[in-house]
Amino acid sequence: MAFGVRVWIGEWSPWDALVVGVILAGWPLLEWVLHVFVLHARPVAGFALDWDVPRKHRAHHRDPADPDLVFIPLSGFAVALPVLLLLAVVSTPNAGLAATAVLAFLVFALHYEWVHFLVHTRYRPRSRFYARLSRNHLLHHFRNEHYWFGVTLLGGDRLLGTAPPVEEVPTSATCRTLEVG
Repeated sequence: MAFGVRVWIGEWSPWDALVVGVILAGWPLLEWVLHVFVLHARPVAGFALDWDVPRKHRAHHRDPADPDLVFIPLSGFAVALPVLLLLAVVSTPNAGLAATAVLAFLVFALHYEWVHFLVHTRYRPRSRFYARLSRNHLLHHFRNEHYWFGVTLLGGDRLLGTAPPVEEVPTSATCRTLEVG
């Protein structure tokens, strides 16, 4: 639908490429921030206030092979899409570029979901790029949940110091629980 809206609006320009480039450049940091502060969010007041997305992510850490727990819950998109639309509209000068921003974000999100799904299957990537993504994400699940937050791009981990050499990171006893009972 986003692609159809973008085609319908028209008004293509070189600025569309810049919008996609800016989103691509910021994606590693966005992925890191969302993983750390949303997916790994702890319940407030015990379990009285516990949003579906971090709760499902904790379940995913408990059972990484469960295909029902691999994808971001629809409730996450129910929050993210209106925020995305608002940000696209207020940060771009016209509807065409706003639609490009939304479309680019959704394409990157779809890529995120696909990579995350493949990592948690028996498939082993042949390319070095995807093999490295897979290895890093599995380290996050099975070595230490405080490191290797990137799923599709690893620049956020490098920038924020959460991609040290494996041998420097102790195995965590809380990878499966994320320190929440």
